[in-house]
Amino acid sequence: MADGVMTASTLRPRETRSPASRAHKVRTMNDKVPMTPRGFELLKEELTRLKTVERPANVRDIEVAREHGDLSENAEYHAAKEKQGQLNGRIEYVEDRIARAQVIDPTAVAEEDRVRFGMTVLLSDTENGEEVRYTIVGEDEADASSGLLSVTSPVARALMGKEVDDEVTVRVPKGTRIFEVLEVLAPA
Repeated sequence: MADGVMTASTLRPRETRSPASRAHKVRTMNDKVPMTPRGFELLKEELTRLKTVERPANVRDIEVAREHGDLSENAEYHAAKEKQGQLNGRIEYVEDRIARAQVIDPTAVAEEDRVRFGMTVLLSDTENGEEVRYTIVGEDEADASSGLLSVTSPVARALMGKEVDDEVTVRVPKGTRIFEVLEVLAPA
């Protein structure tokens, strides 16, 4: 900006994303989020805890920090305000997930011989014979180290609809793996 005059080069460029990509973002914001009844309950419990325990404690922390005087050099105040932003972001995220939840009760589906959401699958890695057991759950419930695979993970997507003795080829960050489905277990 020369002499207080704005030129075309000083203006911020308009959004360059195509209308199709903007529409994709809108669609994903409205997409349902699959989860088990347990996952849904855990999200509701987290939201309650965030709103009734953590947020009020953060408000008290901000009030106490304000009492220490000069806010420009008050590390406690800035830390509490940062935490407030993180809490509000998490609350918004959890509220969104609950609003878009598609609670799927895996015990209600009759077809038990094919891999589907909520099922537990025993697999054998055809290369080394290692057996692994995974339960396919919603994204917010996933914990691969505990055997809970997100329904959106490459392994879970490849397994959907497969039966015992089927082989599944999966591209993972470490390369390509081939699994044999040994067992499909209905949820208890």
